[in-house]
Amino acid sequence: MLRNFNKRIAFVSTMAGDPWGGSEELWSRTARRLAMRGLRVVASVQGWPQLDARILDLTVAGVDVRPRYASQSFSARLRRRLSGKSQLLLDVETVIGGIRPDLVLISEGSSLPPIDLVELCISKDWPFAAVVHANCDAWWPRDELAARYRKAIPMAKRWFFVSEANRLLEEKQLGCELKNAEVIRNPITIDFETPVRWPIQSATHMLSMACVGRLDPIQKGQDLLLEALAKHRWSERNWKLTLYGSGRYRDSLERLVHRLNLIDRVVFAGHVSADQIWLKNHLLVMPSRYEGLPLTIVEAMLCGRPVLATKVAGNPEVVKHGETGFLANNPSVESLEEALELAWEMRGNLHEMGIAALARVRVFASGDPIGVFAEKLLSLAGGRLEHQKANLRLA
Repeated sequence: MLRNFNKRIAFVSTMAGDPWGGSEELWSRTARRLAMRGLRVVASVQGWPQLDARILDLTVAGVDVRPRYASQSFSARLRRRLSGKSQLLLDVETVIGGIRPDLVLISEGSSLPPIDLVELCISKDWPFAAVVHANCDAWWPRDELAARYRKAIPMAKRWFFVSEANRLLEEKQLGCELKNAEVIRNPITIDFETPVRWPIQSATHMLSMACVGRLDPIQKGQDLLLEALAKHRWSERNWKLTLYGSGRYRDSLERLVHRLNLIDRVVFAGHVSADQIWLKNHLLVMPSRYEGLPLTIVEAMLCGRPVLATKVAGNPEVVKHGETGFLANNPSVESLEEALELAWEMRGNLHEMGIAALARVRVFASGDPIGVFAEKLLSLAGGRLEHQKANLRLA
């Protein structure tokens, strides 16, 4: 077990677009693990009118959750104006400064956490690390901003990525090697000991495809997939697509489905558990424009399903083209058309490809990523695992 060395670890989630996302799984579950083993853990999170239940549950495990609500009172607005600091910085400074942290972990849903937040940690002499969950070719920082990151990042205890491709892209964007970079794995949220039964084929042998993730075409590219499936050749084929998830772009995507005359082929199903998704579907389709390494891909493969994904970020690190799924060369309608055409031609082999996907991803997803990450953070904070201490005594 973890011994309490009076260590204090603060988690700062900078995700502000939605109450919950895949990037929240790693830090929140690690915070829970550390708190349940006796450490003092504080979490600074974006305030929402209704916090996600998974954030609220952290308090039960002993995490001190501090939502950031931007007050619109005159005194609060005056304070922000006089300080020249954002609400994020003011709140983090207040919350974390009060506990004198041994480590601050910044969890960033995209490629680079706010530079002001990183520089705040440096100015306060707070040991810090960051984990970034996605990157995109379009996210090049301007020269003056890149220079600030090049100066600040080496002062971090560690700069974590969830895919090797994201690390390489960030080094290219910043124009330097990140010597303190490390690739880690996100946790799996399903039990993967037994694959989900392959869907019972109907008499019509319909191909059932699932697109799982936040309804956000800017990142997830659902519009590209819909346009590809609206091509004439697909109008004569027997298929169905179900979009699982929610998001602020559902109405525009539903309108696109209507405009493309796909209303009888495409279903919006909201949030559904992974086992229920894969009892009904043969193939995961992820037409993402950018990513980190989507949990939905790993989970689909653990359920014994092949994956069709764009060749972005960490997707090619787990999907092997033609063996465990299909890779579209880039996030475009044309590339998705090619990959979908190959999937259609090989639809009789999808079950066997799903078995191969399960075998491949079991190696990739083995172990306890939360335990590994908790150990890394505790080590960066100057603590260590109790069983390691015992082993040293025995040695």
